[in-house]
Amino acid sequence: MTTTTIRQDDLIESIAGALQYISYYHPADYIQHLARAYEREQSPAAKDAIAQILTNSRMCAVGHRPICQDTGIVNVFLKIGMDVRWEGFTGSLDDAINEGVRRAYNHPDNKLRASIVADPQFERKNTKDNTPAVIVTEIVPGNTVDVIVAAKGGGSENKSKLAMLNPNDDLVEWVLKTVPTMGAGWCPPGMLGIGIGGTAEKAALLAKQSLMDDIDMYALQTKAASGAKLDRVEELRLELYEKVNALGIGAQGLGGLTTVLDVKIAMYPTHAASKPVAMIPNCAATRHAHLVLDGSGPVYLDPPSLDLWPDVHWAPDYNKSKRVNLDTLTKAEVATWKAGETLLLTGKMLTGRDAAHKRIQDLLNRGEKLPVDFTNRVIYYVGPVDPVRDEVVGPAGPTTATRMDKYTEMMLANTGLIAMIGKAERGPAAIEAIKKHQSAYLMAVGGAAYLVSKAIKSAKVVAFEDLGMEAIYEFEVVDMPVTVAVDANGTSAHIAGPAEWQKRIAAGEFKGIRVAQG
Repeated sequence: MTTTTIRQDDLIESIAGALQYISYYHPADYIQHLARAYEREQSPAAKDAIAQILTNSRMCAVGHRPICQDTGIVNVFLKIGMDVRWEGFTGSLDDAINEGVRRAYNHPDNKLRASIVADPQFERKNTKDNTPAVIVTEIVPGNTVDVIVAAKGGGSENKSKLAMLNPNDDLVEWVLKTVPTMGAGWCPPGMLGIGIGGTAEKAALLAKQSLMDDIDMYALQTKAASGAKLDRVEELRLELYEKVNALGIGAQGLGGLTTVLDVKIAMYPTHAASKPVAMIPNCAATRHAHLVLDGSGPVYLDPPSLDLWPDVHWAPDYNKSKRVNLDTLTKAEVATWKAGETLLLTGKMLTGRDAAHKRIQDLLNRGEKLPVDFTNRVIYYVGPVDPVRDEVVGPAGPTTATRMDKYTEMMLANTGLIAMIGKAERGPAAIEAIKKHQSAYLMAVGGAAYLVSKAIKSAKVVAFEDLGMEAIYEFEVVDMPVTVAVDANGTSAHIAGPAEWQKRIAAGEFKGIRVAQG
């Protein structure tokens, strides 16, 4: 076999281009399966959420802006042929890959959010360019370099699960017990990758790598319906797929027919006494791409046709949603909202997430004055992408609200805050604080960051500027769509919704509809 020469600059350019590409183009298989899920969805809340995700996806494809404000931690999987020769390298292979990441995330036409912090235990200082990537390298026969790049959001990555099961433990039972504990912070509908075998770290790697495979559940369902023989892994995938969807968790955890679009399973031999199992979800911002370097230069991916997207164009429903003026909002008005109600917010709101909440806590503990007044204000848990061109802010979807649960009592009791906006459910302590203070928690759709940003008409940093995307901003919004997820009575839509839909599915109410959407 002839030796192939791969230049450093070609690798860097290919990595950078692929990361830009996946920031605004969903994989075709994801759009096709999500469109089928939208057609079959019977839950109004879930259907509305999927409509926002599909609309956002098309907007990003046209506007070349990120699908989600969390533009992810970069994962790169390399299969390097043994007959490859490298040329022009000024550092290591990892250095070249990280230079590709650096160029992609600082691209002036589509700047991506820098989310990576060095020193994860202590200072947690942002590296400013989203480096370093997590890189997995294999040496294989051949004379090409096979590259998969992925950008994994923190919300879905944080829901990863690992268990060291006994050899005879029931895998299906473990999955069905574990998925509900993941909540909705991973932004369903998405995928589940399951790795079985090897060692603990090998199972996790298998699970992550399985998420890079094409979504093909519709084809598997069609194969099963035709009477064709399935292998044992296919049977297990189909069983898990149907049973996870029957949990009724639904899009964004609001209850519905589609929680997962596919379940992937990868296995590896393991010790006779062991059965390591890892489960990693991929979110509504599924982002990955595959390319092969063969020595002919950098590889650029072809853009998908816009005909791929379904004819779904979400817009505010002024007949069904209550319009709220944030500038005159009172605690008494907040107390009238009911879980499941949809609102359109107009006026000024503040933002803040983990690092800002920690600083607020420290200031209050020292008896110092806060840099902003939260009295009768609403806070949005968000870390936006920097703006480009004429934007006032980049994509600005919600972050997982449960990370702020431990600060909720402090904020409601000591700052005058009257409501919060984020994504996914709240935990028991936060719900109790909301009920105690007659507050409310509102949910915006994760995976619709560009769509949400169009409701933001101005944005300025008002505190903690050194925190970058975690600084406190003041946004002025017009008709920003949200759902009341926890009301002043402590009623949670993320508890009531899935419970209702699980019961309805179990009762056979949707026998004429494929619950396991393909």
